[in-house]
Amino acid sequence: MKHAFIFPGQGSQFPTMGKKLYEESKSAAALFDEANDILGFNITETMFSGTEGELKQTKITQPAVFIHSVVAFSTLNTIPAMVAGHSLGEFSALVANKVLSFANALKLVAIRASAMQKACELTPSTMAAVLGLADEKVEEICAAVSVHTGEIVVAANYNCPGQLVISGSMKGIEEACIKMKEAGAKRALVLPVGGAFHSPLMLPAKQELESAIENTPFSQPVCPVYQNIVAKAVNDATTIKQNLIAQLTGAVKWTQSVQAMVSDGATHFTECGPGKVLQGLVQKIYREAVTDGVN
Repeated sequence: MKHAFIFPGQGSQFPTMGKKLYEESKSAAALFDEANDILGFNITETMFSGTEGELKQTKITQPAVFIHSVVAFSTLNTIPAMVAGHSLGEFSALVANKVLSFANALKLVAIRASAMQKACELTPSTMAAVLGLADEKVEEICAAVSVHTGEIVVAANYNCPGQLVISGSMKGIEEACIKMKEAGAKRALVLPVGGAFHSPLMLPAKQELESAIENTPFSQPVCPVYQNIVAKAVNDATTIKQNLIAQLTGAVKWTQSVQAMVSDGATHFTECGPGKVLQGLVQKIYREAVTDGVN
């Protein structure tokens, strides 16, 4: 029986996020204040008092979710047995298992957010949630649409059985959604996001982030991280670095990562950060799991 700590990604933000932690813990408040200094602007003001719209700006969202997640984990004063993060959440996980310092990880997250925003502006692109189809069928349709249209369409987020998010060009995603419904999908819904995350269309962002990651020190982890791109335990700092670079254009294999954690003994999953999305996904992947959260 092992206790796993998991960290959410972009989309979990909400107004007043982190305010309670700031008010109740001096050590938490110190980390929030440090984050403002590192970023060079008062992000906590937006987190604590900003509107939903303000929090949706990528340059705010990604650092905000990361900061909240790391601060929430820090209040536990524990050494994890295993960690994983969903997309952006992988950076939080790498602070929790001491591969990255808080300061260096936050700097990388800020660069990642800016690079992804620029990549989104280069090519009109989006994502769509597909519900009720087998993963293999979704992959098959994505490949067929790509060949037929010449557009980029790929499986991007394997969230839980029967829930897969696809990513690609606007035209490609629209065509794929039609084909998914024809194949029996319960829903194929275009999401309100500004880009094709975890697809080849993020290549310009990957190149920018790669340079920053290569120049950032990575330490040996205190516990394994189950990385999105490989969905298995990784204990080597050099491999972790390469997987983190590949993550921006590769799929988030969350279903497979949780299954691997369960196979390696995880029975209790604690979500650190805003929201409860990952707790719900874990329950759908492994019904017997004990789940809770710190936010």
